[in-house]
Amino acid sequence: MGRSVLLLVNRSKAEVCAALDEVRGLIEQHGHVCEETDTVGPVIRDPGDADLIMVLGGDGTLLAQAQRCVDLELPVIGVNLGKLGFLAEFDLTTLRRQAEALIGGAPITIRERLMIEGVIEREGVSAPIPVGAALNEFVITAGTPFRMIEIGLTIDGEAGPSIRGDGLVVATAVGSTAYSVSAGGPLVAPEVEAITVAPLAAHSLSFRPLVVGSSREIGLELIRSNPSNASEITAPQLVWETSGTMPVFGTTLVRDGQALMPLVEGDRLVFRRASKGLKLVHNPERTYWVTLVEKMHWGVKPGNLDA
Repeated sequence: MGRSVLLLVNRSKAEVCAALDEVRGLIEQHGHVCEETDTVGPVIRDPGDADLIMVLGGDGTLLAQAQRCVDLELPVIGVNLGKLGFLAEFDLTTLRRQAEALIGGAPITIRERLMIEGVIEREGVSAPIPVGAALNEFVITAGTPFRMIEIGLTIDGEAGPSIRGDGLVVATAVGSTAYSVSAGGPLVAPEVEAITVAPLAAHSLSFRPLVVGSSREIGLELIRSNPSNASEITAPQLVWETSGTMPVFGTTLVRDGQALMPLVEGDRLVFRRASKGLKLVHNPERTYWVTLVEKMHWGVKPGNLDA
């Protein structure tokens, strides 16, 4: 009978649309498509009789679908038809080779990746404002007019330093190779149960990136921020849900590069391990370390990036 697949398709990518008929055919040859839907939409509550989820797009598409699919607790196959393909471990070529095993019912390797969730505690708002769960990271970014901001850090409620600069990245091990590494954060193997904290352009050489266990609670208090004209927004708002003129966001919370939430001075943000992680199907033809070299050019000598 084969496996039943919930197919999520990023139709905004021409490469996805060009490959869709072939992908659908590969699935139907070895199993069946229980449902096919676009990648833009609400949280998926009913996956039908799906045994696994296949996401066609790129790393950004997979990050967005993590928000929609994590509660289903189904394995996710990421098929990269974008540019990088770090999170989405399969491409069209490897999917062709492995379709019989993936869809036909052979044993597959599933690796659950930790996610982090957060809330905002705001003066005048009676209950904490949930901001969802991130597979890669939460970022506090200074925003317009791009003046330096200040953030107080606590670990499990114990006061740490305050950080002045352009913001802060709170990342998972999976997200350590994304925004965090660009900010000077450490590379962390994806199976490590850890949360990292890295400053953005810190106004001090003394604050170094931090790695803590996943059981720790990260508290961030916004001591100084850049004002926003969107203070009336009291719930997370996706960029593509904003119609008309885009509000001018000052200091802002960004989740996996997908969602925006304006912040105000005095906000306290709390991040902790999410109750559920995302189950990703592993591509047996590649390892994390090979991917790190090939996709991120880890350790490649200057001048040899095109070698």
